[in-house]
Amino acid sequence: MTTIRLPTARPPGSVLGAAPHLAESADAYRAAGGYGDATGPQDLLAHLDASGLRGRGGAAFPAAVKLRSVRHSGGSPVVVANGEEGEPGSAKDRWLLRARPHLVLDGLARAAAVTGAVRGFVYLSDPVAAESVRRALAEHPPPLPVAVVETGHTYVAGEETAVVRRIDGGPALPTAKPPRPFERGVGGAPTLVSNVETLARIALTATHPDLRRAIARHTLVTLSGGPAAPVLTEVPYGITLRTLAARYGNPDPAGALMGGLFGGLVDAPALDLPLDPGALTAAGTALGCGAIRFLAPGSCPVTTAADAAAHLAAESARQCGVCVSGTAAVGKALYGLAAGTAGPDTADSLLRWSRGLTGRGACGLLDAAAGIAGSLLRSFPERVRSHLAAPCPACADAVPAHGRRRLTVAVPEVSSPPTAAPVPALKGTP
Repeated sequence: MTTIRLPTARPPGSVLGAAPHLAESADAYRAAGGYGDATGPQDLLAHLDASGLRGRGGAAFPAAVKLRSVRHSGGSPVVVANGEEGEPGSAKDRWLLRARPHLVLDGLARAAAVTGAVRGFVYLSDPVAAESVRRALAEHPPPLPVAVVETGHTYVAGEETAVVRRIDGGPALPTAKPPRPFERGVGGAPTLVSNVETLARIALTATHPDLRRAIARHTLVTLSGGPAAPVLTEVPYGITLRTLAARYGNPDPAGALMGGLFGGLVDAPALDLPLDPGALTAAGTALGCGAIRFLAPGSCPVTTAADAAAHLAAESARQCGVCVSGTAAVGKALYGLAAGTAGPDTADSLLRWSRGLTGRGACGLLDAAAGIAGSLLRSFPERVRSHLAAPCPACADAVPAHGRRRLTVAVPEVSSPPTAAPVPALKGTP
């Protein structure tokens, strides 16, 4: 079970809220200052600029820049709250939609006001979250039409062009770029596709503009791996990975799998890096969606790499031939390395794929597979060499046929408000 751990010193303007295990009602949200009108669209945009808020979906793109891009694209824009978190090991977005739907919807409405959007969507795959959002919409109807669109849960379903394609009635599969959604998205209109935590922080900034810097420089993280149960918590930028590991039950980890899968593997010395998107990117890894899986002492990173590659190979959208063949090849090589059946040229092949596959697919899945291979070779070269010389005792009982399932974590339990009425779970595109 994934648990929620409140920080010892609660950050001002916390996304976790006062009661993270209980779904927040509209009355409770309004009582805390939500849905207020003190901060207008222009002022809000200025506050977001000044705070430096970056997106929490994985790319860490400046939120104010993204809002302006849609605003200046002309036409009648659309805004989308993207709650489909495809990265394994992440539970923050589904928790937010289950526990604090009003915070997300407030952020969506404020993003609509900034961009001039006339329609909104909440896009997700979690039925419990969908019911929570529909209940919130009934409690406090937003100032623009907002529809809930459900999709199947896959790694690529949350990619922004897949989001647009699904809302338009097609499959949740990525399309070639350009155009980007901010240029031509849902129904051909300029579209803001924004992660739900990003929208939550936009709403908090509007409610507490004096806390804008703290709001922008805290982030939700899902921590798993090692001896401790998975944890969802909120932490400040700048805290080291090692401190996080020790604080939440993983002393002396051997390394970590970063950003879900997109940040790749890092070794133990890299755990002294600060949790900061810029610093992590400069070091060759990434915070991504905030999912961090620590490697327990005595565990083997080769098994973790094989699990990650198996997940990616299974989740390929199968639209790009190079992705189908590339992820399968990386997955097979890493499985063989972990199982002790790899050939002598395996390391050379992994190095070639890590350099040659990046950027060749329609989405980031193939990049993630290449990154997993490259980060294993870069961070744990001695482990790769030892696996080529002899079978690894730590891997012998740890390599399953479908290891990708071991990377997922459950959403923390959230109780419905005592008076909440059931909401029909209507699926499909409105």
